Amino acid sequence: MEDRWHSVEEVAEYLGVKKDTLYKWIQRKDIPAHKLGRLWKFKLKEVDEWVKQQRDTKNGR
Repeated sequence: MEDRWHSVEEVAEYLGVKKDTLYKWIQRKDIPAHKLGRLWKFKLKEVDEWVKQQRDTKNGR
């Protein structure tokens, strides 16, 4: 797995959600995102871990 920064568009497609949804998650500080200048960037490893935590929280783990 490559360790590069991904854009909002790439992560939205990766997660199968709209960019607006991703921006809402960023605003609520839910999803791990890093602001570089004016752009939000993501590491897929952090996003995958966040998704796993969300799933575990909903399943009572």
